[in-house]
Amino acid sequence: MSALASPAAFADGADYTATAALPQRLLNIVLFVTVLVSSIAFIEPSPHDGLMIVLLAACVAARVRFDRMMIPLMLLLIVWLIGGFFSVIQVLDQKQTLQYIATSAYLVLAAPMFACLFCDGNLVRLVILRRAYIIAALIATAAGYVGFFHLLPGSDIFLANDRVSATFKDPNVYGPFLIFPLLLLLIALMTRGMRLASLLIMTFLFGGLVLSFSRGAWVHFAVSGAVAVVLLFIAAPEPRMRRRILLFSVAALLAMTLLVIALMLVPSVHDLFLERAKVIQPYDVGPGGRFWEQRLALSVILDHPDGIGPFEFFRVYGTQQHDVYMQGFLVYGWLGGVAYFTLVMVTLAIGLRAALIAAPWQTYLIAAYAAFVGEAFEGFIVDTDHWRHFFLLLGLVWGLTAASIDLRRREARSSQLGERAEMLPRAP
Repeated sequence: MSALASPAAFADGADYTATAALPQRLLNIVLFVTVLVSSIAFIEPSPHDGLMIVLLAACVAARVRFDRMMIPLMLLLIVWLIGGFFSVIQVLDQKQTLQYIATSAYLVLAAPMFACLFCDGNLVRLVILRRAYIIAALIATAAGYVGFFHLLPGSDIFLANDRVSATFKDPNVYGPFLIFPLLLLLIALMTRGMRLASLLIMTFLFGGLVLSFSRGAWVHFAVSGAVAVVLLFIAAPEPRMRRRILLFSVAALLAMTLLVIALMLVPSVHDLFLERAKVIQPYDVGPGGRFWEQRLALSVILDHPDGIGPFEFFRVYGTQQHDVYMQGFLVYGWLGGVAYFTLVMVTLAIGLRAALIAAPWQTYLIAAYAAFVGEAFEGFIVDTDHWRHFFLLLGLVWGLTAASIDLRRREARSSQLGERAEMLPRAP
């Protein structure tokens, strides 16, 4: 079957021997543990934050190379951070300011590190990432079920205003965290066939996504799922695969609809779902509503080219703008805001082209890119600039894009060498 249909088939042989050395094995172990604990995000700093330092040391020990195609990513992130430093200077006397900019600095390192880890298309590491992320999502979702259905004493700690926040502080972060593993499982079902374990895990995670009661996460999943299906359909090497993708897409949509209906039979789910499913909530409109806040934030942005610093908009106006792109200008100034917006647009552009390049890791790139598209879209209604999994997706898209471009260049060189060999005169 094609590379699109069976990427796992390439995870043996040469790729395995490339990671057989002790430093590489240690790196793979640290990568697994780091991603595994990424769902534990209700404390600051989180265990994931500390393990990122260990992962960086493991990358150095394993001599993970820095691909020059990561330079634009690094430059845009550094400019974004520099804008934040200029903005923070104005409010150094405020609490949490240094912690906020320190988190930004750590994330500026995280995205390129993940990009470098996967810029060679190492399928062993991709499989490790996939397994660790799915287990992390299962742990968070299980905690969410325990909290929502009050299965254990004190399980309310996994709730926020009756919505599932699981092992996160906010349901609006927990919900989007589940989308990347859901896409990985959905794509695997479409391209590699029906597997009962994958189907059960996907059903379990989708239920957790529903119980987050996050409108942003629901729309995010719809957008990301649609993008993934379209890319898979375009990239499919044969009509038979396209028909299969369409059939599984319809079946998955029907199954998800039935699952939502089944959950709606639970009275507590039914009432909250109908309330949260409204397109416009009371806090969206009127004075103090989301749209009013964003108009106010726009005027503040125009009046403060250097930004006003983290938490200042809320401290001064008692409200939050709920838009990561406005957040970029408010907290990081015009310099940082432009850099962040440019970073998102460039990532969307390069990822789209690379996702259509046939490669053993193509399905991973499609899943990461589709999740990133949804997250970029969700950024218009929520602040995502400190979401750890956003920077993981960012690094994956850049790293696997570099791997796909390198693969295409190698194939082009091999083709040219083959043509030249055919043109050489043959011995009589």
